[in-house]
Amino acid sequence: MKKLALAFYLLSLASCAKVPRPMLADPLPTEPPYAAWQRVLERYVDDLGRVDFAALAEDRNDLNLFVAWVYDNGPNNRPDRFPTRNHILAFHLNAYNALAMYKVLETGIPATLAGFRKIWFFYLGKVQVGGETISLYDYENKIIRPLSDPRVHVALNCMSVGCPRLPREPFWPERLEEQLEREAKRFFNESRNVQVDHANQILRLSEILDFYTADFLAAAPSLAVYVNRYREKLVPESYAVKFIPYDWTINRQPGP
Repeated sequence: MKKLALAFYLLSLASCAKVPRPMLADPLPTEPPYAAWQRVLERYVDDLGRVDFAALAEDRNDLNLFVAWVYDNGPNNRPDRFPTRNHILAFHLNAYNALAMYKVLETGIPATLAGFRKIWFFYLGKVQVGGETISLYDYENKIIRPLSDPRVHVALNCMSVGCPRLPREPFWPERLEEQLEREAKRFFNESRNVQVDHANQILRLSEILDFYTADFLAAAPSLAVYVNRYREKLVPESYAVKFIPYDWTINRQPGP
């Protein structure tokens, strides 16, 4: 137990250190380099949302550029660059997803985020947003969730199989409402996320709805009612709700 406690203490000290941003040959642009993030998504994400991490590791320039911009710029220290709520929310969704992708590479493309890796990935390992050091857990829960849109949970992606499908395009301020509606419809119509057991009158939902129940219930009287906003085939709202265990396997494209 003493060794474990010491390990956690040392990790906590390491996590407090300033996080160096990716090295770049050229100065950062003034505006968010969403074009670079778009090239990453188009080249290395397939139609199922799986990432070719092996290939991306060999060609990190665009990802490094976007992550470096996120490290130095954000609504907290550059509010003039984020004039509307949609600019702020789109930035945070893109930034979180890019940072998660970057961290997978930085941790050697692990097979899974389950177990102790989850503690390091989400809690102890740090990133930067707008010059402020933060964990991915705090980024989601203290900055993104307070923006009060439960659809963020079908847009944020930690690069695990249990996550929503990663789109092959950035979230754009000008199209954000359309994109979030599209992702919600896709998420709640996928059988891996919503399953109806009529024989036993059970509605099984992605564990994401268990993790963030309060956010969904702030927008609807029940989880089933919220799900039905986006379903093509409505689920029974009287069924008992159970949750589909989350799969923390890294959502990578299969190798050759």
